[in-house]
Amino acid sequence: MDDARTTFRRLWRAMVAFVAVLLAGMVGFHLILDEGWIAALYRSIVTTTLTGLDTPPAGSWAKLFTAVLLFAGVAIFLFIAGAIVEVIARGLLTGAYTERRKRRLIDQMRDHTIICGYGRVGRRVAAEFRAYGKPYVIVEFNEASLAIAAEQGEAIVIGNGTDDTALAAAGLARALGLVASSDSDVDNLYITLSARSVRPELMIIARASTEDAASKLRLAGADRVVQPYTTAGRTIANLLFKPQVAAFVESVTSAEEDFRFEEIEVIASSGRAGKSIRDLRIRAVTGAIVIAVRRHDGSLDTTPSPDAVLEEGDIIVAAGSSDELELLEELFAPLGDVLA
Repeated sequence: MDDARTTFRRLWRAMVAFVAVLLAGMVGFHLILDEGWIAALYRSIVTTTLTGLDTPPAGSWAKLFTAVLLFAGVAIFLFIAGAIVEVIARGLLTGAYTERRKRRLIDQMRDHTIICGYGRVGRRVAAEFRAYGKPYVIVEFNEASLAIAAEQGEAIVIGNGTDDTALAAAGLARALGLVASSDSDVDNLYITLSARSVRPELMIIARASTEDAASKLRLAGADRVVQPYTTAGRTIANLLFKPQVAAFVESVTSAEEDFRFEEIEVIASSGRAGKSIRDLRIRAVTGAIVIAVRRHDGSLDTTPSPDAVLEEGDIIVAAGSSDELELLEELFAPLGDVLA
């Protein structure tokens, strides 16, 4: 960024010098040749730009002044040409335009997720978000990670997630959630504390490398803590001892498969509250399967029976294809939206 400012400053100074030479030439020709101001300006322009005139100026002083003006014009044009080549070679014009476009994109984002850290975990999270078409912003300062993010065309805020300014630039005030995926447990702890102090209601998911770090992150305000090494160990063990279970989990958690989980809140305006799963004929109408219900009091029913009554504020956890889950969302949508 400093190099870009230096290059544009040099180009600006060259343009100012060029205008100054034109004005000096106009005044000089006006005084030496007693020409009118317009004629003097015209002679100054064609001389400085190396266009030349059909006839040389009369008088030794006029010829000498013309030669000086020619040398000044050559020097300034060489300087301007060098600055322009540098701007083009560095891609500063296109780069600045791209940065402004991405900055506007971030400023317009609403209900997005901020991913702090674009290491191995952060890149995987971003890939899943892309697969589901969900908006997100990357906050990163590591040059290698920034280069990878830039190659993939990510919306990036250059900075550390521990810095309140960087979080604000990423749209923390408008975000739906935040993922603290730095390779450093300490950084993730500070990121969680910073985000929670600004947005008490924000959903925060943090990465931890140890159980001790996970405990501290929960105390700092993380809603969920993920331990990649623990998860990886469990996955490897399942692959060895429960291969079919591992294959099923891999299938239903992959964004590439058309089978996924969804959660839907039961709202009063849907007209479904107070009815049982059997009454609503969820499986027959949508094809989706209700596998759990998070009750409004916080309890979790992991094996709801067909006679389980759904109350306002309950969260249904269902599984099915994209089309089946879309039908399920329509079933529990506000009645006005369904009629529309």
